[in-house]
Amino acid sequence: MRLIFSLFLTVLTFMLSGCAGYTVGPIKPRPMKQVRRICVKNFKNDTLEPRVSALLANSVIRLMQQDGTYEITDEAHADAILAGKLEQIQRRPSRSLRGNVLQTREYLLTLRAHYTVTQVNTGVLLDNRNVNSNTSFFVTGKNLLTADSNQDERQALPIAAEDLAARIVSLVSEGW
Repeated sequence: MRLIFSLFLTVLTFMLSGCAGYTVGPIKPRPMKQVRRICVKNFKNDTLEPRVSALLANSVIRLMQQDGTYEITDEAHADAILAGKLEQIQRRPSRSLRGNVLQTREYLLTLRAHYTVTQVNTGVLLDNRNVNSNTSFFVTGKNLLTADSNQDERQALPIAAEDLAARIVSLVSEGW
């Protein structure tokens, strides 16, 4: 009986020691440990596409609220400020039409942004990174010569901005 009890305690000890490194709740990156409230400023737009910066900032705010690691607030009550700049929107052909390599059927849309997180009280730079996002879109229409690929790009732009915002929120709240 003693042997069974000691074996049970040994197995129980090994099972419970496997969870020793886990913590409950958000795990912030080391430089962001003291930040509880964050202000997300509107992104600066260095591209020729209008209204993408506001779309990107709104997506970052919404995804941060869903993540729950930081409380979104205004600049007066924030511990840190997230500011960003949309640097480039690039459309590259990725798949041509069968039989005609000069006509493109699918494009790859790439967004490149740079963001910084600075502490409000001290002005210390907590995070500073470049982020890329990709999405693809097809040219719609039966005749590719008369199809409007700009319209298709405008429809793919919110998807790429949402992906870019998800990458930024992941980096800010988790560090990777």
